[in-house]
Amino acid sequence: MKLSTNIKFLQSALASSYGHLSTEEILKWLYDKRMSVKVDIQQTPINQLDKWLYDGVEGRIKHISGKFFSIDGIRVHTNYGLKETWDQPIINQPEIGFLGILTQMKNGVLHFLLQAKIEPGNINVVQLSPTLQATKSNYTRVHQGKTPTFLEYFNGERKVTVLVDQLQSEQGARFFKKRNRNIIIEIPEEEHIEIPDNYIWLTLKQLKDLMSMNNVVNMDTRTVVSAINYGNFDSNTLQNEINAFQTNKIENIYSLIGNGKPLKDIESILSWLTNLKSRYELLVERIPLYTVRDWTFDGNTIYNQQGKYFEVIGTRVQIDNREVTTWDQPMIKPAQEGLIGFIVKKIQGIYHFLVQAKVEIGCFDVLEIAPTVQCLTGNYHENKNEYSVPFIEFFINPEGFKVIHKSLQSEEGGRFFLEQNLNVIIEAPEDFPVELPDNYYWITFQQLMLFMKFNNYLNIATRNLLALLPIEM
Repeated sequence: MKLSTNIKFLQSALASSYGHLSTEEILKWLYDKRMSVKVDIQQTPINQLDKWLYDGVEGRIKHISGKFFSIDGIRVHTNYGLKETWDQPIINQPEIGFLGILTQMKNGVLHFLLQAKIEPGNINVVQLSPTLQATKSNYTRVHQGKTPTFLEYFNGERKVTVLVDQLQSEQGARFFKKRNRNIIIEIPEEEHIEIPDNYIWLTLKQLKDLMSMNNVVNMDTRTVVSAINYGNFDSNTLQNEINAFQTNKIENIYSLIGNGKPLKDIESILSWLTNLKSRYELLVERIPLYTVRDWTFDGNTIYNQQGKYFEVIGTRVQIDNREVTTWDQPMIKPAQEGLIGFIVKKIQGIYHFLVQAKVEIGCFDVLEIAPTVQCLTGNYHENKNEYSVPFIEFFINPEGFKVIHKSLQSEEGGRFFLEQNLNVIIEAPEDFPVELPDNYYWITFQQLMLFMKFNNYLNIATRNLLALLPIEM
C-alpha cells in the first residue's frame, strides 16, 4: 500500500529501531569526523580580510565579487516596543539559498540523509547539516570551488518527489529580508546512490533524539525539519497508523496533531495579525557604517559602544573537506547567550502554543509569529536591559510547569560565531490563564503548520522550537 507523505513522516518520527546506527554510534561517528578533519579558525581584523573590502563611498563591508553578502548600516524607526529609533549593522544577503534534505524509504521507514558539516561558527565544530546547504554564490561557484554534493537532486536536474518546498525567513534581527528555500525530496526506494563517508541515513525519530542534545543538529537542519506536517487525524485513525510502533502515548500524540477543536479559528488569527500589522510601523533605511550611532568600526571589529547585542568580527578559516578549503569572511559574534521558549497548554484537550506577534527589522511584512519568549540579543534577566520580557519569569523559574524540552542550540554557523541560545518548551498547569496581552495568542500545532506553508508568517525562532518538539510530548 502506498503511504501518504504525512504518514511517512509520522512513522519515521516514531521509528527509533529501524535506523542503521544507535544514538551512541551516531555521536561516535560525529566525533570521529570532527577529529579527522583539520580545522583552523582565527579571528582576524576586518580590514585585513582577503577578498573583502570596506567601501568608503557606500559605507559597507563587501566581497570583491559583489556576491555572498555585505555588512551594511541601517537606521530603524518604529512604534513597536519601547525604543522608537536605533542604528545597527546588519547582514545584507539577498540571495536565496538551498536548505535541502534528501529522503528515501528503507526497511519500510522514511530515512533522512544528513551530512556531518563543519561551519566556522559551530560550537562542537561538526554538526548534522541538511543534505544540501548552499547559498546561490556557493552553488553557482562564485568561489571557483567544487559543485556542492547532491545539488542535481534539488535544482531540477534529477527526477524526484517533492515532499516540502517553502521559502522561509532567516533571523530577522541580524539579516535584512533574507530567505532560503527549505525543501525535502524523496527518491525511489530502489534507486541506489553513492553516499560519501561524511553523510549518514537517520530516521526522523533518531534526528529528533539528537536534537534533544546540545549543539548536535545545526540550525539549517532544524528549520527544514520544522516544516514537516504529520497530518490531521481522529484518534481511531491515529491509533491504526502508529500501532506498529508500540507507543503508549497515543493520547499525547493526538493532543498535538489530532483534529480536536482549537480555541480560535484561522480567520480570528488572521484578523489578529492583520490588525497588528496595520497598527505597527517599521521604516528601515540603509546608512553608511561610518554614520551608525552608538557603534564603532575601528578596522578590527564593529562593536556596540555599551558592549551589548553583538559585534562584527573578521575570521580566517581553514576547513579541509569544504568545496573551498580556505577563505576569509566577516561574522556576527554575540555578546551573550540568548533564550527562546514556548509555553504550551492543553485547551479543550488540544495543545495550544502561546505565540507573540513580533516586529523584527528584517521582516518582509512588518512582523512574524514568534515564540512566547525570544531574547536573542541583550541580557534577558530582570532589570538588565532597556525592555521587559512578558512571561520570562516562567522560563527562569519554571516551578509548577512541566519541562518538555531544554537544550542549548547553535545559531547558523556560517554567519554567527559561537552563538548558542537556550531553547525551552514548558507545559503550563491547568490554572494558567487563557487571557493574554494584545500581542499574544493561543495557536494549535495544526494551525501553525498551516501558516508554515506560506511565506513570512513563522519566524525562524518559532520554526526552530517546533523542530525540537518531541512528537510524543
